[in-house]
Order: sequence, then C-alpha cells, then structure tokens
Amino acid sequence: MQIIRISELDKKRVKIVLEDGTCFLLYKAEQRRYDLTEGEELLEQQFLQIREEILIRRARKRAMHLLERMDRTEAQLREKLRLGYYPEDVIEDAVAYVKSYHYVDDLRYAQNYVRARKEQKSQKKLQMELLAKGVPKQMAQQALEEEYQQENERQLILKWIEKKQYCAQEADMKEKRRMYQFLLRKGFQSDDILHVLERV
Repeated sequence: MQIIRISELDKKRVKIVLEDGTCFLLYKAEQRRYDLTEGEELLEQQFLQIREEILIRRARKRAMHLLERMDRTEAQLREKLRLGYYPEDVIEDAVAYVKSYHYVDDLRYAQNYVRARKEQKSQKKLQMELLAKGVPKQMAQQALEEEYQQENERQLILKWIEKKQYCAQEADMKEKRRMYQFLLRKGFQSDDILHVLERV
C-alpha cells in the first residue's frame, strides 16, 4: 500500500495518509524508526506491526483517558478518537476494550443524565438531548421510563405515609422501622422507601 502523503501536524507528530484513505498519526521518531517516506510502499506486515505496537495501544490509552475526565456515550467516544486520526478498526478495538470493563455504558450514561436533569427539563427535551449525544433511542426511552417510574413509586409511598398519618419528626425508631417494614411488604423498593422517609 502506497503512502500518498505525510504532513507535519506539529513539531513532534506527522499525519500519514495511505492510498486507500486510511490515515494515522505517528511521532516523527516513530516515522524514522519505520522508515516511512511519502510516495514509498508500506508493506502490509509493516502496517500491521505499527497497528499492533503503536496505534491500538495508543487508542486504548486515549479512550481510557477521555473517560477518566468525564462520562461519555459510545458515539461521543468514537468521535473523539476519530479526531485523533485513528483508523476505524483501531477505534472499534479501543471502544470494545473500554466496554469490556464497563467504562462506557450508554444506558448508565442516559440514566445519570435523566436523573440529574429531570427537575429542569421535560421528558421530550431529555430524549432529544440523549439522541443528539448518540444514545440509541431504545436506551434513551428505557432510562426515561425507569426514572419517571421511580418518581411515581415515590409518590405512591408518600401517599401511603400520609394515609397512615405518619410524622417523621414525632416518630421514634420503632415507628420508623414499622413504617419501613409496612412499605416493604407493599412491594416498594428499599431505596425508594428510604429516599421518601428521609424527606418527610
């Protein structure tokens, strides 16, 4: 495969473009080590060596670094890696690598996103924003349903508490335990019960 262009990106790095449109970045020292020259042929074995020894390792490390700073969707991570001129197959590898450790999880991202913003925005607005961030429609819908269902559960718990005329300020530990057990028997989740009991 022919190297059709080598352009200097900055003082340390060059961008290498192959005849099939594949492009990637190398440090100048790496370019010299592999003896890459514009117009010359890049042997497949040599390219595979560069891919394995440099590009895959670097892309995985970059993906980890990007996720360290903030949670991202899979689509956002891919876009960031494309900006680093990684070949598509290398991006696929890096995404698969971080997914295998659950460092990128679109459903978790969507759930956290909805939880943090549902007080200020409508469901429709949140769904549009999630889709714009690359969260698959089904996952965005699932996150919205789960979060808003949890809100409904908490409203029901509050109604039961009011019906039982329970007053948190006046209740001793025994009464609190009794109310907690009553709500558990009604089928409510422990997290939801505690969330409401702490706030009444």
